[in-house]
Amino acid sequence: MLNLALSIAFVMVGLAILLSFIRLIIGPNTPDRILALDTLYINSIALLILLGINLQSALYFEAALLIAVMGFMGTLALSKYLLRGDIME
Repeated sequence: MLNLALSIAFVMVGLAILLSFIRLIIGPNTPDRILALDTLYINSIALLILLGINLQSALYFEAALLIAVMGFMGTLALSKYLLRGDIME
């Protein structure tokens, strides 16, 4: 039962990553692209968590945590640049 649920989850998260990447490429403006990038890293975190569950390895959970921190900082920097035009004050 768990293998079936993991297989379905892998397909759904993979589809979400594909759709986020399409939005990143053809986004009509910059805030849409920033939001697509944010969604893309969240989906990659979900994919790593699923992979960690599937392979029963804690290493993937640590990698997901690192991606979460870096993705948050990247989104914060891009949003600040978009609002003010400068990252450092």
